[in-house]
Amino acid sequence: MLRRVYVWELPVRFYHWLNALVMVALVATGFYIADPLALQSQREATGKFTMGWIRYIHFAAAYLFFFNFLARIYWGFVGNKFANWKQFIPVSGTFFKEMWTVIKMDVLMMKNREHMSIGHNALAGFTYFLTFILFLIQCLTGFGLYAAMSDWWFPQLFAWVPALFGGDILTRQIHHWAMWFFILFVVIHIYLVFYHDYIEGRGEISSMGGGWKFIEEEAFEKEHTHTPNPE
Repeated sequence: MLRRVYVWELPVRFYHWLNALVMVALVATGFYIADPLALQSQREATGKFTMGWIRYIHFAAAYLFFFNFLARIYWGFVGNKFANWKQFIPVSGTFFKEMWTVIKMDVLMMKNREHMSIGHNALAGFTYFLTFILFLIQCLTGFGLYAAMSDWWFPQLFAWVPALFGGDILTRQIHHWAMWFFILFVVIHIYLVFYHDYIEGRGEISSMGGGWKFIEEEAFEKEHTHTPNPE
């Protein structure tokens, strides 16, 4: 028998989809800024303002990315147990044991090693934790580079970052390399979402739309018996 469980709260779902949109905008505009196209036109460059609009979109998306990231960190302390920060940081031996179980199932494709988690499994949670660290690096390097071009007080808070990373050139390279991590992460993330939705049949994909999953009664009872609610 399946139980309908509300897993992903609205702020988590909003963060997820807004993050997906701004990352697409940031990657697309970032590629253009790094290697602009040679646009042939009879109009003056000041009339087209192509690079100006691309940069504007990139910077606007960066602000959304940054404050959306801060909101998710906040929700990691006030949200339900599935959004809690303990879902992402290894705090016990059980966390590492579950990570190894998921690796055997997802990577080594070992049979009879099926593991069911209501929210994030341990490996996914730890991967998101590493992703959050890259989010921070991306924000620091991005606003650090932007500080030299802006007179607003907020980017100036990051003016010290290029010196920390050894100058603008290396800071830009780190910013670019981190982008490739996110591209790889998205490809693997989408594959695993479809994979787990197929093998588990719990509504993995639709849950990020409505927030609900369908959980076996046995798994639900086990989760609530052995996992303390951090709220």
